[in-house]
Amino acid sequence: MKIIDSHIHFDKYSSEERDMIINGLEKNRIAALIAVSMDLQSSQNTLILAEKHAKIIPACGFHPEQPLPDEKEINKLFDWMEWNQEKFAAIGEVGLPYYSRKKNPEQFDRGVYMKLLERFVLLAKKWDKPIILHAIYEDTLSVCDLLETYGVEKAHFHWFKGDERVIDRLQSNGYYISITPDVCYEKEIQKIGKVFPLEKIMVETDGPWPFEGEFKDQMTNPSMIHRSIETIASLKSLKKEAVYQAVFENTKKFYQLNN
Repeated sequence: MKIIDSHIHFDKYSSEERDMIINGLEKNRIAALIAVSMDLQSSQNTLILAEKHAKIIPACGFHPEQPLPDEKEINKLFDWMEWNQEKFAAIGEVGLPYYSRKKNPEQFDRGVYMKLLERFVLLAKKWDKPIILHAIYEDTLSVCDLLETYGVEKAHFHWFKGDERVIDRLQSNGYYISITPDVCYEKEIQKIGKVFPLEKIMVETDGPWPFEGEFKDQMTNPSMIHRSIETIASLKSLKKEAVYQAVFENTKKFYQLNN
């Protein structure tokens, strides 16, 4: 059965690796790739790739796990997004810098990143586009506050991590999450995969981010998602075919795809 990689940094692969992935889409039963972006240059590159390959669905934004450029550069990104809004399917990846802030709290002012995220949330509402979020643990609650304030419902929390309180908040708002191949070996992710409603789950690789376990030392490929599906089915004590169908339809519905 078919799968969709709901979160991949396709532009960050080498040209040879991208060709390998594209040439293997049909064989690996991959219907589409939701290609997210890191910044203005990444967004521009992602649109170019999407224009070449119909199965690449582009999203544009600014990844929070990096220092912010100056206001002039940020405005360039928003101006470019305004001009090209009809060419991309979602806003993302955007969010809050959890990991970088933990390592270097003096360099990552959470309030400044919240203000930037608010601008993206406002655009998601204005353009009625899905928003793809990098927000985990306690950051998720702050992002939920922001989404609720502006009435944004089409929210996708990628590689979600959080406790029961956070899970309950996402469920009550009807937000989606996506699960990476680390569900095959990480108990924290397995717990989430077991309890989160199947009708709100998608799967992703976040490639080219590397994985451990059975995937150690392998180039991250969307085909790994088949193992994620098998693991989710096992965790939920469901038939594999039912999970394939549900996850595929969830992603099509959320991103309004016709695959």
